[in-house]
Amino acid sequence: MSEENKNYSADNIQVLEGLEAVRKRPAMYIGDVGIKGLHHLVYEVVDNSIDEALAGHCTHIDCFINENNSITVKDNGRGIPVGIHEKEGKSALEVVMTVLHAGGKFDKGSYKVSGGLHGVGVSCVNALSSYLDVKVYRDGKIFQQEYSIGIPKYDVKEIGSSSESGTHVTFQPDSSIFEDTVYHFDILVARLRELAFLNKGIHLSITDKRRKDDSGAFVKESFYSEGGLKEFVTFLDATRDSIMDGVIHIDGEKDGVPVEVAMVYNNSYTENIHSYVNNINTHEGGTHLSGFRRGLTRTLKKYADESGLLKKVKFEISGDDFREGLTAVISVKVMEPQFEGQTKTKLGNKEVTSAVSQSVSDMLTYYLEENPDQAKRIVQKVILAATARNAANRAREMVQRKSVLTGSGLPGKLSDCSEKDPTKCEIFLVEGDSAGGTAKQGRDRHFQAILPLRGKILNVEKAMQHKVFENEEIKNMFKALGVSIGTDEDSRELNLQNLRYHKIVIMTDADIDGSHIATLLLTFFFRFLKPLIEKGYVYIATPPLFLLKKGKDQRYCWDINQRDMMINEMKGGKDVNIAIQRYKGLGEMNASQLWDTTLNPEQRTLKQVTVDNAAEADRVFSMLMGDEVPPRREFIEANAKYANIDA
Repeated sequence: MSEENKNYSADNIQVLEGLEAVRKRPAMYIGDVGIKGLHHLVYEVVDNSIDEALAGHCTHIDCFINENNSITVKDNGRGIPVGIHEKEGKSALEVVMTVLHAGGKFDKGSYKVSGGLHGVGVSCVNALSSYLDVKVYRDGKIFQQEYSIGIPKYDVKEIGSSSESGTHVTFQPDSSIFEDTVYHFDILVARLRELAFLNKGIHLSITDKRRKDDSGAFVKESFYSEGGLKEFVTFLDATRDSIMDGVIHIDGEKDGVPVEVAMVYNNSYTENIHSYVNNINTHEGGTHLSGFRRGLTRTLKKYADESGLLKKVKFEISGDDFREGLTAVISVKVMEPQFEGQTKTKLGNKEVTSAVSQSVSDMLTYYLEENPDQAKRIVQKVILAATARNAANRAREMVQRKSVLTGSGLPGKLSDCSEKDPTKCEIFLVEGDSAGGTAKQGRDRHFQAILPLRGKILNVEKAMQHKVFENEEIKNMFKALGVSIGTDEDSRELNLQNLRYHKIVIMTDADIDGSHIATLLLTFFFRFLKPLIEKGYVYIATPPLFLLKKGKDQRYCWDINQRDMMINEMKGGKDVNIAIQRYKGLGEMNASQLWDTTLNPEQRTLKQVTVDNAAEADRVFSMLMGDEVPPRREFIEANAKYANIDA
């Protein structure tokens, strides 16, 4: 018996008490300790306030990013109870803030539905904050308690009187847990905007105390929606041309499940359906999405058949055709949601399918009967989609990987790697043949593949599906990656069974053209290969902009600030000449430089592409890559001030 085994006894078994478990395994509770997890802390606190609003006791929720990157969330709800909790023998406020699985959500009389239903929310935030302060305004008094890494500094105390009611929480994320503790204003803006649409009648705001606008006031965004999902769909579709006069909308309850749906058809070729359960974005879908699709297809197909509009159509119309050019938001509130899937964002409650399906069917039947002109437009759009799908199928068959009998079917331009295990393989999508040539020479042939792309790929945002699959560069990417469209369950789903690489790196020049190509590629990935982004397989390479030389001392720099800092460092206070080389393109580097800076896993910096907010990403892509110029100009002007222009 080894020494190690001998010493393994009952004393080695750790029982993680209370919040200690959260600090030990934070990712189990908030997803990760990166940017996503950091922002998740804010959502947890805001969700508590939203629950108060859903219960009819709160109308205003205000968030603040403070100068030191701490967060304050204020609401005007009832305030967390502060009386002594019988079982725990301490203030209910302290119990809520320090005990996992404690909260009003478990008492079915307090909240009908709520955001999380895990009861870990605010206590997790407390555990992962170096400092947290909570003030409760209740019964004409103000109560306070402060904590350090989840441990109360003192018992709940009364600190004054007030006629207000509500809860104010300020917390500072613990820098020893989170990789980065700097909050992104735009990420929080997108989530609060989403919450305002999903919960109509609530005033939400976010103020950034780190920045001031031109008038000298703190940067602030406020949100309020009267129309709820109706306004949400209009907002998402603002840059697309609608083929309808208004939004189809339903808001009611079926079999005890509150269902709200808003949908509109536009002249694009993509399906944009966003689904939510208790305000949580279920990007993997689930039973509510299945119910929506079933209700939509059944009702529209029945109407189209009965109206005689399909008489001349020579081929079968599928469910997918009814969803092309559709933007829809589905929101359900479920008492006890059951989630499945890897990321716990797929709804599993069986009863929801029929509730949503029936609601959608009733709503559409009524709408189509009342609006025959609109109905005709929708059916014509469906026929057009079916015609295009037939053409796309033919084109797609050309794209799909050839069988073993007919050869590998890999594009001739691909310089493949010798490793066959996809988890160890990387492919670099490189702009142009010259950069491709350098990359081929500089790479590690064992696990790195290179696919050069000629010029700018097709803007898929404005192209019909069959045009996408007919495009030579897109065909090459499909073939090289080994992915195809269509699985046993869904004919439009991306099939990753034969995916050949688990790292797909977009590598373009650090200039305007390079950025444009990268954006076109990202649009293509988001619209056609989205599961690759969701699984974390897509990256962007970051080649350096400058090479500084002083004798044998060579240093690479990735931006202007870094360049200027390095120059001062290399000069060391002396008046010496530093040679500066500016790389305009990857082709200007030799193979060993490219390996050292961009290809070598030991030294390179890759940016992983993630989608935190699918609805917001959909809106930004359709705005940047669509036909409407004014919204694009507004977006660029609003964001241009953050750009460093190398004059």
